[in-house]
Amino acid sequence: MQMGESMEKVRKLLTEQVDEMLIQLILSNPRVKDQVSKIKIRPIKNKDELFFQESSFVGTKVIHKNYQKDEMIEKIISDLESEFKQLELESFTKQATVLVSKKGTLTVKQKDKQVELSENDSRDLSHNRNKRYLLEEGVVVPFLVDLGVQTKEGKIVQSKYDKFRQINRFLELIRDIVPKLPQDRKVSIIDFGCGKSYLTFALYYYLTVLQNLDIDVVGLDLKEDVIKKCNELKDSYGYKNLQFLQGDIREYNEKEEVDMVVTLHACDTATDYALAKAVSWNAKVILSVPCCQHELNAQISCEMLQPILKYGLLKERMSALLTDGIRANFLEAAGYETQVLEFIDMEHTPKNILIRGVKKGFVKKASDMDAMLDFLNAKPKLKELL
Repeated sequence: MQMGESMEKVRKLLTEQVDEMLIQLILSNPRVKDQVSKIKIRPIKNKDELFFQESSFVGTKVIHKNYQKDEMIEKIISDLESEFKQLELESFTKQATVLVSKKGTLTVKQKDKQVELSENDSRDLSHNRNKRYLLEEGVVVPFLVDLGVQTKEGKIVQSKYDKFRQINRFLELIRDIVPKLPQDRKVSIIDFGCGKSYLTFALYYYLTVLQNLDIDVVGLDLKEDVIKKCNELKDSYGYKNLQFLQGDIREYNEKEEVDMVVTLHACDTATDYALAKAVSWNAKVILSVPCCQHELNAQISCEMLQPILKYGLLKERMSALLTDGIRANFLEAAGYETQVLEFIDMEHTPKNILIRGVKKGFVKKASDMDAMLDFLNAKPKLKELL
């Protein structure tokens, strides 16, 4: 479908969906990489008048501008024609994706959402409306206070708001897999490389206090002083089924069965050892945010890619992405339904990829990986361990 013909279809879609029932519209995949990386659009009300707020992401800055409906539609169409190659729209009644190919061909995919709204349903579109988080603002949570994210009165410290968002994003990912965990017995969870453990505390609080699950959580880390502090804090909170141990992932053999393995920012191949342990335990859920993927960076040697690999920064980033893609594929081969998700927005940290695996049972051979690994001259640790 060519641009001119199909743009009228886009205009019709926008005319119908850009109203107060719009949830979010995102323009992404920019044609020029060093300018605006993406645009988010949402409805707001200012003095009872409906506007659409455009948030443009430029590096680490976010620039806001408000438009009326007709202006917003024309701006979106103009941006799609000249600035961006992808549009995603979600409203209470519709989901749609618009893609522009290199040749200018435009594809529109849309589907209806079955949402019933009563006459008493209403949306808060105030300009400064608060997002609803799993850890609610105003509710005092002890570990958030000690972390400096929250005051003793329950208010979020403005300079720590990114950390508050990160914790809640992590809990949203936990919420999605709760139904996959055993509901009729105690759930065993291990956090490898727990560090200062603010996400471990968040996980424990969410699953025990908010979800009322019976769980047993172990946090493992190499640093003695960090483990000592974490144990002092968990005792002060009364978290009786949470313990922190000093030790190496590779040498931990205290458990025969573990239901969920969490490994956040374990450096380099420490992530691979954690993933291998999870597979050996037949863990039902794996959550991994890898860090410092040095192994492949030292191994990759590919003549065809040399024009790119000669740039150290590009080689480092390519190695990191390849490492996580390889890990996801090996988890699939071990019987996991695997997703690679955005942990938090790119502007807050470069370590924003989370690998989530949910055990499905069947195992498929990762034969297509061998040719790629030979092409890259790569011998990843996870392949050896599995």
